[in-house]
Amino acid sequence: MSVLGKLKPEAIWHHFEEICNIPHPSKHEEAMREYVVNFAKKNNLEYEVDEVGNVVIRKPATKGMENRMTVIFQGHLDMVPQANSDVNHDFKKHSIKPRIEGDWVKATGTTLGADNGIGVAAALSVMEATDLVHGPLEALFTIDEETGMTGAFGLKHGYLKGDILMNLDSEAEELTAVLYSLIKKLTFPPV
Repeated sequence: MSVLGKLKPEAIWHHFEEICNIPHPSKHEEAMREYVVNFAKKNNLEYEVDEVGNVVIRKPATKGMENRMTVIFQGHLDMVPQANSDVNHDFKKHSIKPRIEGDWVKATGTTLGADNGIGVAAALSVMEATDLVHGPLEALFTIDEETGMTGAFGLKHGYLKGDILMNLDSEAEELTAVLYSLIKKLTFPPV
């Protein structure tokens, strides 16, 4: 049963709840990588997994927007695995248990993984949206950001095709709403 299903925007919270169900501590992002690859396949989007384990998903421009700059949304697949001292939680096997407390989404006994699960969820929701007019898009998902930046340091020249990078690993309180409204208004000048 969905805990976050009534939150808006629905697409972002759907993906975030899915992410909470996938164990993904730093250096153990295999299941998260599989999730985003399967997402790309399901949505008929081009994707690549590099030799380090980063994933990039590409979405072509909507008709008439092909000459716009390519925007890259960047997030990371890992999370900080921290549990309360009275909680026995194996982050390599157990899912995160989100709950709504007032205006906040929190985890029960562990870190929530919103860093950077919410950024990944936001990027995925944009990549699957069919109601947006946009130029070419890329979503980059790096590995091991929390303990070594292995994915970012392992990026090879030419792996990304984009012109503008939006880092979704932010402390901004309204990141998801800002991102979605910004995407709806993307009208960059032609390259």
